[in-house]
Amino acid sequence: MQIDYVKARQVFDSRGNPTIEAEVKTGKIIERAIVASGASTGSNEAIELRDKEKAFNGKGVLKAVENVNLKINEKLKGMTVTEQENIDKTMIELDGTENKANLGANAVVAVSMAVTRAAAKTKEISLYEYLGELADIKKYCLPVPQMNVLNGGKHAGLENDIQERMIYPVGAKSFSEAMQMSVEIYHALKKLMKKKFGSLAGLIGDEGGFVPKITDEEQKLELILNAIEETGYTKEVKIVIDCASSEFFKEGNYFIGEKKFNAGELTDFYSDLISKFNIVSIEDGMAEQDWQGWNILTEKLGKKIQIVGDDLLVTNIKFIEKAIKENSCNALLLKVNQIGSVSESIASAKLSFENNWNVIVSHRSGETEDGFIADLVVGLGTGQSKFGAPARSDRNTKYNQLLRIEEELSEKNKAVFGK
Repeated sequence: MQIDYVKARQVFDSRGNPTIEAEVKTGKIIERAIVASGASTGSNEAIELRDKEKAFNGKGVLKAVENVNLKINEKLKGMTVTEQENIDKTMIELDGTENKANLGANAVVAVSMAVTRAAAKTKEISLYEYLGELADIKKYCLPVPQMNVLNGGKHAGLENDIQERMIYPVGAKSFSEAMQMSVEIYHALKKLMKKKFGSLAGLIGDEGGFVPKITDEEQKLELILNAIEETGYTKEVKIVIDCASSEFFKEGNYFIGEKKFNAGELTDFYSDLISKFNIVSIEDGMAEQDWQGWNILTEKLGKKIQIVGDDLLVTNIKFIEKAIKENSCNALLLKVNQIGSVSESIASAKLSFENNWNVIVSHRSGETEDGFIADLVVGLGTGQSKFGAPARSDRNTKYNQLLRIEEELSEKNKAVFGK
């Protein structure tokens, strides 16, 4: 099946900012994909092309849309839709830069995702099955969800603050049971917050988590533990944090609230939190440029918990290889738009698997109704997802798709949950 055309349009994400939807036609099949956008971003991420003009405060994407409609369309027309790697390579070569600055990573990844969907449809298989074929993964797996229930940092307009505090139902026996536990905890936390801080405590951040008007980190984590205890899931549910520490790293030191830390002191701070609050995974515990700090963190805590690289790695093989060589972390946070194509995302996951790392497929803070990453996490069999709180349709569209996939796999006696 050959590609008849590729086109794009400007649509909107969960923060009301413009983003790109790409559309691919092959025969009678038309498939689309919409790109998410991050707030706390790594400096080495592929470039998200914005218009930087008056409309939408400079955040329009009409230049990237035009790149799809003219340049990418001209190159891809007539190519076989199932040649994913070749299609992605063609776009990368057409762009001609290391970080997709000419066409825009948002243009390239929107087309890449839409092509993947169209190819799955031509083969008459599910998207997750086709992604599994592309990755040569034999085992489909429903993920244990990391759910952001207390927002902070850039996602909540706060300075010098840990960005995300997540619940992680590792003791669940199925994805649907994990959802039940997480939703019940989320609502219990909301009740606790309102009782303690009043009705405004129910307001949520970009990813659906609550934003308490307290600055002490232990008090925030204590609230989550209380909600877990109230629902009776103390044994089944652990806590995960995403520090986004690049945001509070200044002149070689880290600042959380009014406290100042060097890398060793910050590692000790995390170690104390781990022992008190059942924390089993820390993401971006050190700043992206502080490779020495990452080595200190992983050396001390890497055998106890999961150390996840996000801004450090930006889903890029070059940085993953460096981190493997230097033992800087032991897990990859995979974001498709961070590297800019489906093929490169799969390659990053496979390299991580080959080196006994864990992989967590992640959303962005500016999300959309597109559920592509739900199929991706199952197709890659990573066993972990990070899609936000069980609130807001831009997050729940992923969770609802995972429930559909779980049902489908259960009917085939192929449902596997967790790593």
